[in-house]
This record gives sequence, structure tokens and C-alpha cells, in this order.
Amino acid sequence: MLLIPRTGGRLSAVATLLCALVSLPGCTTPEPGASQNITARVTRGLVPGEVTEIARGLAMPWGLAFLPDGSALVSERSSARILHIRQGRNPAPIGTVPGVEVSAEGGLLGLAASPSFDRDRTVYAYVSASPTNRVVALRLAPDLRSLRQDRVVLEGIETADRHHGGRLRFGPDGNLWIGTGDAFSPENAADDESLNGKILRIRPDGSVPPDNPSGTAVYSSGHRNVQGIAFGPDGTAYASELGHRTWDELNVLRPGRDYGWPESEGQKGSHGERPLFTVHPDDASPSGIAIAGGAVWMGALGGQRLWRLPVNGPRADGDPVAYFIQRYGRIRTVEPAPDGSLWITTSNTDGATWGGTAARPGDDRILRVDLVRPAS
Repeated sequence: MLLIPRTGGRLSAVATLLCALVSLPGCTTPEPGASQNITARVTRGLVPGEVTEIARGLAMPWGLAFLPDGSALVSERSSARILHIRQGRNPAPIGTVPGVEVSAEGGLLGLAASPSFDRDRTVYAYVSASPTNRVVALRLAPDLRSLRQDRVVLEGIETADRHHGGRLRFGPDGNLWIGTGDAFSPENAADDESLNGKILRIRPDGSVPPDNPSGTAVYSSGHRNVQGIAFGPDGTAYASELGHRTWDELNVLRPGRDYGWPESEGQKGSHGERPLFTVHPDDASPSGIAIAGGAVWMGALGGQRLWRLPVNGPRADGDPVAYFIQRYGRIRTVEPAPDGSLWITTSNTDGATWGGTAARPGDDRILRVDLVRPAS
């Protein structure tokens, strides 16, 4: 079951486009110039096409980051290795990130390549560690055959066995955005002194941007366990969040806002910002998200599927549709590739009991998903 904001009485984009092309009873002719906007909306409404295997035999892949040449890096949660991924070649180990402590959900998590990677060879990684989780900057060798930890960019994120968050994403503002979990202590999400259960936003050097609403690294609060962050073409920031037992969420991020946890979950409760979409955990348990083809694409762990959540800036723009239900197992990460496709990682070797599935031949894998116009 899904709860979605709706606009009553509005024609669908396809129906409105037909009205613009032919005279049908009940149709309203669009204003001059409107048909171009409608056509753009239909064009960007892409759906999954052909699926190609990029890599296989990975151990708990978690983070995925593209490099300027179109190749990618992937982190393995349990081994703490970073691998170099190129189509048509076997994954090539670059090195092991030091100080990683593996737990039920912890280890080497999210990756984000520096916007200036060609010059600084720097990749950022989210590490579950002791005494606290941290974000580190790694320097990769020019030949991508070794790495070293350059510096700790941010620390002080409480660690636990579960609910680490871990997603990293550079925003269009040039800042590094970080999703954290509540460390399985719900009160952390509402605690202004805690970095847990938050969206954090820092500069690449670890300093706090002057326009952060709190004067600290905290951008928003009241989150349970954020594992996906993405930005739309208009700059709208989205985050996926694992709920407790009732509702998982896709939220639009706004500075200084409280998203309700632990007092509210999904649409239930009177405290905090309302989510853009809610999905039951049996159908979701969301992780990574990406923006492409007029939608937020959300990987589902327990739900073992890929969700298409249509958006128009900060608004929902239609009904969600699920793809690949139980075909590939648990989907951890979704990333937009430079060629317009999506790359997704499976997460079937992590031993999960919630929505878990036995590893299949080739697991875990990276898959490339073409995005195509729907058949007419």
C-alpha cells in the first residue's frame, strides 16, 4: 500500500498531450508553449529496458561512485576494499581502507568521488569504526592500484551494531552531504547535540558551510536511518529513509527541518515534515536512490525491487511503479551512469535476515539498466 500526495482533477501528461494534438470532446487546448513542456514531461518518463551484468562475485558491495572517465569505484562492506569497475573487465582491487569495523550493518559504506578528482585524486568514504563512525578522504594513486587515507574529514557520529546510515553525495552546491542513522537509539534523531539521525552537510575540507541552518554540520534532523541521497536537475534534494514497522519514506530535504522521528513515522503522527512518498517496509526497506528519467529510482532491500517514484521538483508527479520484483534479490545502491543508464548493486551476500535472500550464482553483482521510453 502506498500513500501519495495527489492533485485532483488534473489530466495526465499523456492525455493532455493527446488533447494538444487532436480535437477530442472534453479536451482543453493548452496555452501557447504548453505543448513543449508536456512533451518534455512525457520524454523524461523513462522506464527500465535491457539489463546487462557489469561485475559479479563481489562481497557485500555498498557504495558506488563514478569517475570522470566513466569507470566506477565500489566499496565492499565486509572486506573494506575499494574496487575499480570497468565494463568488459574483471573488478580490480585498489586497496583496503584502514580502521573499518564490521558489524551487523556496519563496515565500509558510502563513497563519493571529489568533484575535482582529475586534479586531487580524492575519494570520500563513510567508515563505521571505533570510537565513532567517520568520513575520511582517500588519495588514490594515478594508476588506481593503491590508496592511502589522507585525512579524517568528520568524526563523532555515534556507532552501533545497526543504523549507521552511510550514504555520501556531493551536491550541486559543491558540499558533501552525509546521511546518518540513529545508531539504534531513537532519541539521537531529535537531539540537537547528536550527529545521528541527521542529514549532515560539510565542505570537502570538513568545515561547516556558512549557510548551514544550525551553524553546525547538521542540515536536517528527525531521521531514523538515511541510506539514500540524490539531487534533481532543479537542485531539489531527496533522501530515502528506513522506517520502523509501518512506513518507509522518501523525503524532500529542507534546511533546518525536523522530519519527525521518533515521534512520527510516515504520515502517522503530528510532528515533523511530511514525506513525499511512503511505502510499507515489506515492499521497500529502501537504500540508495538516483534521479533519472523524470523519477527518483529507489533500491529496495527487503522488498527486493527497484521503485520508480515520479517527481516534478519537490512534488510527487504520479504513482510509484515497482520493477524487477525478486528478480535480482536485495538492491542496495542505485547510481546514474554518465551514459544515461542506471547501475545497481545487489546485496544478497550480507546475511540479512530481514528481507534476506540466499546468494545466487554470481552474487553479489553490479547491473547496468538501460532507461528507455515506454512502448506506445
